[in-house]
Amino acid sequence: MRNTKQPVYMIGVAAELCGTHPQTLRQYEKLGLIIPARVGAKNRLYSENDIARVKQIQRLTQQLGVNLAGVDIILKLLDDMEDMRTDFEDQFNEFAKDVELRIQSMSANSNAPVRQDTPLVPVPKLRVRRRFE
Repeated sequence: MRNTKQPVYMIGVAAELCGTHPQTLRQYEKLGLIIPARVGAKNRLYSENDIARVKQIQRLTQQLGVNLAGVDIILKLLDDMEDMRTDFEDQFNEFAKDVELRIQSMSANSNAPVRQDTPLVPVPKLRVRRRFE
């Protein structure tokens, strides 16, 4: 599996992949819209996630007419939503484990027959869909 967070592209390659000029990437970095990794003091390296973010910025500015200040707000909101989604999934999984442990402890003290080969609470794999990509 490929690590999309691994910085691998120099600025020229990243700009070509995005169909933009390297100076545009520098401006996005200056505005805080993207944060490429640094090698040494000068060289920037971009990851697959950085490329996807630049394409998202381009879509917002070119197709939807959002200015860069608006893009900054939108990206921060989307990042917050992603953090909340991840947090929700983690909390839900912890809750499901807790329920399973409680039911197992209650059933251990009971004379009722309980299957041991499957979870007592069938919890579906929760996958919250991302709508804004």
